[in-house]
Amino acid sequence: MRATILVDNLTKNNLSPEWGLSFYLEYKNHKILLDTGASGRFLKNADDMGIDLTQVDCGVLSHAHYDHADGMGDFFARNQKAVFYLREGSKENCYGRKWCFRKYIGIHRGFLKTYGGRIRYVSGNYEILPGVTLIPHSTLGLEEIAKRVNLYVKEGGRLRPDSFAHEQSLVFDTEKGLVIFSSCSHGGADNIIREIETAFPGKKLYAMLGGFHLYKSSEKEVRALADRIRSTGIRKIYTGHCTGEPAFAILKEELGNCVEQIYTGMEIEL
Repeated sequence: MRATILVDNLTKNNLSPEWGLSFYLEYKNHKILLDTGASGRFLKNADDMGIDLTQVDCGVLSHAHYDHADGMGDFFARNQKAVFYLREGSKENCYGRKWCFRKYIGIHRGFLKTYGGRIRYVSGNYEILPGVTLIPHSTLGLEEIAKRVNLYVKEGGRLRPDSFAHEQSLVFDTEKGLVIFSSCSHGGADNIIREIETAFPGKKLYAMLGGFHLYKSSEKEVRALADRIRSTGIRKIYTGHCTGEPAFAILKEELGNCVEQIYTGMEIEL
């Protein structure tokens, strides 16, 4: 399979970056869009790379934050056939909070109603195509992680720590092993790898791609995570976006050549 980064925080060419993430994925005879960044910039980059998004068979939203969802309207305007798969816990209710301040960071308000006819909500382990599966979180206690990084959802007029019920991993079964896409890994990259191991007993792991949400983490926290990732035996890590450059440097130091930095326009053969 092949993964192309349509938008990321970084770029090494004339393509436009932004705080967001979008992958164009080719697997066997299928074309999948994972996330749409924070605007229509992913679509312009695709055009500049000669990628025809009208041919995308289906889309996946990794989680209900604006920097992955807010380009959906642009995609639906361009592609008239593809449905988008969202976790059933996805709502327009995600907030960042620090002390008494709160900021809405969810899906563009009104999108879920406006594009309801193009959205499919899924639960459990859900195979969208042969060899392509959406996996929810099964790790308990993720609200504690949410509190540490100030991520909340609004329910009943109150904010509560996010359980990340709106987050899902996209997993491909390849000849090299399982390839995991987890765009922000809010539940912890190591937890997600273990969740995939549980969901696919007996299958070997090959690679994980996405952000690791470490841009506010301490050096000690990043090194501890690197040690836990090492213990999983996963062979390749491609990361960027919310990982942050200081954390990436630590992961690279700890895990060596198995770690690569993603950037806008990068093409990866898996």
